[in-house]
Amino acid sequence: MLSGRGPGIKIRISTVGNVETDLRSEFKAQGINQTLHRIYLQVKCEVSILTPFKDITRDITNQVLIMENVIMGTIPDTYYNIQGIGTNDALEFIE
Repeated sequence: MLSGRGPGIKIRISTVGNVETDLRSEFKAQGINQTLHRIYLQVKCEVSILTPFKDITRDITNQVLIMENVIMGTIPDTYYNIQGIGTNDALEFIE
């Protein structure tokens, strides 16, 4: 009921240390003959939140998608979904 009411408090945010960046690559199956390739930029920095009452230091990590690409492969002649079947059972199934 009283949310958003009261005096405003000024807050400043400043970086304390270095900003670390890292490139991440992810491959994900998208179908029988397609693979989804994503490249992310991971940013990590330590910030200090300055308020009139207290200084708070926190690590902030964020991941930003830079590129997404679908890699097309050849279409297979046959496709078997034998998930959950043992190797001996799979040979009998194929024959």
